[in-house]
Amino acid sequence: MPEGDTIFRAARTLHRVLAGKIVERFESVYAALNRDRSIPGRTVESVTSRGKHLLMAFSGDLVLHTHMRMNGTWHVYRPGERWQRPSRDMRVLVATSEIVAVGFNIPIAELLSTAGVARHRQLAQLGPDVADDSFDRGLVLQRMRANGSIPIADALLDQRILAGIGNVLKSEILFVAGLHPFAAVQALDDNTLGRILDVSTRLMKVNVAEASATGRPRIGRQTTGSLDPSQTLWVYGRGGKPCRRCGTRIQSRKTGAEARLTYWCPSCQRA
Repeated sequence: MPEGDTIFRAARTLHRVLAGKIVERFESVYAALNRDRSIPGRTVESVTSRGKHLLMAFSGDLVLHTHMRMNGTWHVYRPGERWQRPSRDMRVLVATSEIVAVGFNIPIAELLSTAGVARHRQLAQLGPDVADDSFDRGLVLQRMRANGSIPIADALLDQRILAGIGNVLKSEILFVAGLHPFAAVQALDDNTLGRILDVSTRLMKVNVAEASATGRPRIGRQTTGSLDPSQTLWVYGRGGKPCRRCGTRIQSRKTGAEARLTYWCPSCQRA
């Protein structure tokens, strides 16, 4: 499930292998992208992330904006290397002489100018990015207070308040912070909200790091600090199982228009 940490790592990898290279081939299943025949010959200037959005900038004021939703992903291959996903899942392809970057099952892909990026409704409304070193805590607190009636779990998912946190990290952050997910923002004092933001930035930094605590490349999302690959998360996906801390049965509930599952420990996260 792509969240801000996943997109940050994807952008970092794509930037590393594509930045400064000339595009030799560009393909897409989307007719709107194929109308621009000028991409081959342009240079990839940068690849960056903004929350869950990925921006690939080309020379000549052109930006490829993609959003993964639930199932999209970017892969990097050498020319001729066998893809790990079927070709029918390809949505966007950017190839240089050395690298083939393939976006699989990406539901949103569009070409924008720099001015178009600035005017883009979703991008313009994004809150501070939790993965960004310049993360503006004050602005996030201000936006949380402006949405005081909603549960803290919903506030963490609202990309207009802060960008990059998805359903997995939401549940994990609130467990580590010891907060009940359905407590209203207005019921929490500034110290408590500050603690949530501290945990959010810490867990995000852990999960955008290029290697785990063992020095090996990271596999999957990690919030517990455990080296056991079966115990990387505290509560997410563990409904009905015992809490790793106290043994209480983990609870889960679907909420919101998209019926997203929230997981919590009723003993460690009292209302």
